Amino acid sequence: MQVEKLSNSVDAKKILTSLGVDSGGINILASKMQQHIFYIKDLHVGAANILKQDALSVGADLAVPRGTVIAKTPHVDCILIATGKQLEILSKKELAQPFGLKELAAKLKQFTKIKKPSHVEIMGVINANDDSFFSGSRFQGTHAIEKIVKMIEEGADIIDVGGVSSRPNSLSVSAEEELQRVKPILDAISKEKLYDKVRFSIDSYEPEVISYALESGFKIVNDITGLQNDEVCKLCASYDATAVIMHMQGIPQTMQENPEYDDVINDVYTFLEDRIHKAESFGVNDIIVDIGIGFGKTLEHNLLLIKHLENFLTLGKKVLVGASRKSMINEIYPSKIEERLSGTLTLHLESLRNGASILRVHDVAEHKQAIKVQKALEKI
Repeated sequence: MQVEKLSNSVDAKKILTSLGVDSGGINILASKMQQHIFYIKDLHVGAANILKQDALSVGADLAVPRGTVIAKTPHVDCILIATGKQLEILSKKELAQPFGLKELAAKLKQFTKIKKPSHVEIMGVINANDDSFFSGSRFQGTHAIEKIVKMIEEGADIIDVGGVSSRPNSLSVSAEEELQRVKPILDAISKEKLYDKVRFSIDSYEPEVISYALESGFKIVNDITGLQNDEVCKLCASYDATAVIMHMQGIPQTMQENPEYDDVINDVYTFLEDRIHKAESFGVNDIIVDIGIGFGKTLEHNLLLIKHLENFLTLGKKVLVGASRKSMINEIYPSKIEERLSGTLTLHLESLRNGASILRVHDVAEHKQAIKVQKALEKI
């Protein structure tokens, strides 16, 4: 006899199939191999006691504070631990229960339906300004086109072109200046019809710049203000463009001055949810959400967002993460911008494991290789 412990990241359906399990039982058993942990805040104490008993009845469990059973406090925080199958049963069971458990059941049901993306897209970065935080992303004129062609050859799915730095304490520029910076690149892309080879994204929140880019064959609007301007919503809708809605606390000039949140996961989620509703009300059909790593967030905020990224999958949109060479890496391991590729790959691979669909990167080839290796591990 031989015993081997399987990794929690094993492809459950694949290994059950190879074992020769009956097809009807594969989905059932696979769901039992998935472990889920939920931190539930401010739950009515009566609901906590009901949920505790219901969880135990299906083989799951609920961790609660001492004194919950005697209702020592009116509301409690608790942790639910359940397999995929147990979660499915509980989400149905609690629909008939009082004290807010019906609402909790609806939220749990959302998590039983989400599927992590199997396909990953790489968004390469091209900056047409001199003050971008990473000099390796700054290109102008023919040099920008050469870099774009190289990124296409390396396997980029999207190329994001911007003319204004959004790094902390960066200087703001006029829409006219921004357009002057990116116009030569946009014109060259249009002239060479490079949009037939890759999708282009304009990194801007200025309607004048966005309009010119969309006329030049761009298909994506990457707005760090999260579609704050109604005119940007209208442009996305009229051109049937994809909108990237990013979360940012404050503005680039002040965003890193002691950023604070009541609950960073919930606060970012609520913001993105509200802006999705706004975009859809204008007729924007294709939306991507970006949690805004480094935009008004401390190191802990950034790490929490990446670690718990799966929460944002319940928004029903692709999730973009852009942590490429950012200062959070320097806070963990002091290093120059040029030395942060290893840290970048670690953060981005963790983001993929937790549900990201798109990575915004400075180093396309290195990411393609790292992702291919990770995918090979996931298939085993």
